[in-house]
Amino acid sequence: MADIAFYAPLKSPDHPIPSGDRAMARGILEALRQAPEGLTTEVVSRLRLYEGLGDTEQQSLLEQQASSETQRLLHSDNARQWRIWLTYHNYYKAPDLLGSAISRALNIPYILIEPSRSPKRLTGPWRRFAEHAEHACSQANVLMYMTDRDKPSLQDALQQGQNLVQLHPFLALSADQLPSLDQKTENSHHLVAVAMHRHGAKLESYQAIAKALPLLSTPDWTFAIVGDGPAHKDVRQLFEPFGERVSFHGRLEHTNLDNIYRGSDVFVWPGVDEAFGMVYLEAQAQGLPVVAEDRPGIRDVVAHPQLLVKRDSPPEFAKAIDELLHSSERRQEIGSDAQRYVKKHHLLSSATTTLMTEINRLLGAA
Repeated sequence: MADIAFYAPLKSPDHPIPSGDRAMARGILEALRQAPEGLTTEVVSRLRLYEGLGDTEQQSLLEQQASSETQRLLHSDNARQWRIWLTYHNYYKAPDLLGSAISRALNIPYILIEPSRSPKRLTGPWRRFAEHAEHACSQANVLMYMTDRDKPSLQDALQQGQNLVQLHPFLALSADQLPSLDQKTENSHHLVAVAMHRHGAKLESYQAIAKALPLLSTPDWTFAIVGDGPAHKDVRQLFEPFGERVSFHGRLEHTNLDNIYRGSDVFVWPGVDEAFGMVYLEAQAQGLPVVAEDRPGIRDVVAHPQLLVKRDSPPEFAKAIDELLHSSERRQEIGSDAQRYVKKHHLLSSATTTLMTEINRLLGAA
């Protein structure tokens, strides 16, 4: 039996494929477990409601599945114990079709983490799903946004009695789990990127890197790529001209990934269409400076947003990399600042404080 019913319509925390969404869902669960109040949390459904093609027939099928799942949950023995419903991520391609109905039926508070409103999607192939996402946003007691990009639309449509709160993206780590940063005596030039190999925005980011690398003035750079996915052949083909300078490490987790970070000098990832990018937090936690494009969302998680470069400009991207590769002192200074920034804003302790402030307020009101 649990006090908090947790649901992630885009990707369940135990989904087999790693991603930023899965990492964030797992992080929220861990942050709730850290709370001293003794509240318990359970993942109450693993129904995935993602529909990415604008297929109205598939959306209808998911609506039917959500209706059945709603009834199953309402008639479960556990439902009588839930005191709060908490959903992570609600948007037009994966709306929360469970939370608003179940919380209303049980008369319990409803929290949405990382919700977004997309008025322009209220026409077109995602119309119905966009309406569901809007409805969930209107019904929730608390809306927790993670980036400044999502705030304005939520603020403009805020309902009477709703709370709008920022929950910074965070790593499921405590400060004492971050490594101590040793001063590197050698001026090495190892670049690293960590990202799935998918068509679309991910492949566009890899393409941007491939265009920038030939423009580097640093002669002895190397580039490690961590990740895998359906576009792996396309990614490998992009970097074939660079021969052994570019190495592929597949999908890594935990210790092996940390070792790659610690053996690198600069994290490079343009971040095309990234919501915010957990990898930027991971790299900075390891003391790496980041080279990325100046895009919404990325500004919310990078310690030095003034160093982000103009988008779609390989010369600017290459120049930013060169400036870091040419000075180990500058790399170490920025990397140390980045780790301190992550410690202050983007770890479990701050997330737990934000979550429990709202949860306790709602339970007190109830």
